Amino acid sequence: MGSSAIASLTPETTRDTVNTGLDAKYRKEISKDLSDILAATYRLTIKSHVYHWNVVGPVFKPIHDLTEEHYNALFGATDIIAERIRALGYLAPVSLDGMKSFAPEKSDIDQSSAHEMVQDLIDEHEQACRDARKAGEKAGDNGDLVTEDMLTERLTFHEKACWMLRAIIAS
Repeated sequence: MGSSAIASLTPETTRDTVNTGLDAKYRKEISKDLSDILAATYRLTIKSHVYHWNVVGPVFKPIHDLTEEHYNALFGATDIIAERIRALGYLAPVSLDGMKSFAPEKSDIDQSSAHEMVQDLIDEHEQACRDARKAGEKAGDNGDLVTEDMLTERLTFHEKACWMLRAIIAS
């Protein structure tokens, strides 16, 4: 392919030439689902990092350590999710318009106990479980083994995160 042919490739023509055995309509739908999961993963990464910095109290150390482990794993997952969107023929989301809404407000942190921070993270991870499960089922129904496998891995991470976070605040 000459340089002029490469220069003429647009996201639309690239998308139109993807022929990996997945229906074009499905690829568009799952790419949207994965874009939403990617945004939620970034939000949870940032929340985990902010809580890592600001947690106080008797359970500081286990929360501090666990949130560090989580935000590192979550950040790594963003690349995997974005690359899957690209492999499906779509652009990974590039807008930063909503980034401000990803982090908790200072007033929320000032008023949050360690228990409230952990509960907030549990709620986010549970939503991630529901979203990954729904998209994974759609991927499976459409024969998209790669996306299904990736989402199974994400679901495994989020379910384990819920368990570990719950164990920290168990009474």
